[in-house]
Amino acid sequence: MLVVVGVVLALSLHKSSPAAASGIPATPATTAAPGRTDQPPWPAPFDAAAQVKDAGLPMLGTEGEVVHIHAHLDVVANGQKVEVPALIGIDESTGQLSPLHTHDTTGVIHVESPVKAEFSLGQFFTEWDVSLSADHLGSLHTGDGKVLQAYVNGKQVQGDPAAIVLHAHDEIALVYGTAAQQANPPASFAFPEGL
Repeated sequence: MLVVVGVVLALSLHKSSPAAASGIPATPATTAAPGRTDQPPWPAPFDAAAQVKDAGLPMLGTEGEVVHIHAHLDVVANGQKVEVPALIGIDESTGQLSPLHTHDTTGVIHVESPVKAEFSLGQFFTEWDVSLSADHLGSLHTGDGKVLQAYVNGKQVQGDPAAIVLHAHDEIALVYGTAAQQANPPASFAFPEGL
């Protein structure tokens, strides 16, 4: 009986994509990022596994190696840097982690997936439990002279920043504030050796 179940499971996995078999969508499932709508700073959420599930991603027992890239995120609100917390997408109590996570407060986003897939900034913000769209970041809304602008490698990106797909060594900056506060957004990040 065990052999039959194993053969049926292997055949069903073979018919579906590797991404679907692992629970990781082939393309980003989340572009809009639901979450908290309060003022920064935004700590890592208490229930990492629930936020990872909301982002449409699985919790894994180990870091994946099929896709292994790193991007960097800067968040600037009204001229002040907002810390990207450690342990987004990591549940220390179970030792599990999302293929999309942070280890420390440097702003480095680790993408370590066991299957080939794309990951979006919206998925990351959903894991962080911070609402993000074209017109707001948490409780920071556009209007009254304030804008929310996304930059990738120093170049302005139009549209919903949650739809930005993460690529190796991208420097992503979300800048909220006046037009004057948009000057000189972060354009690069010195990744530590090995990342």
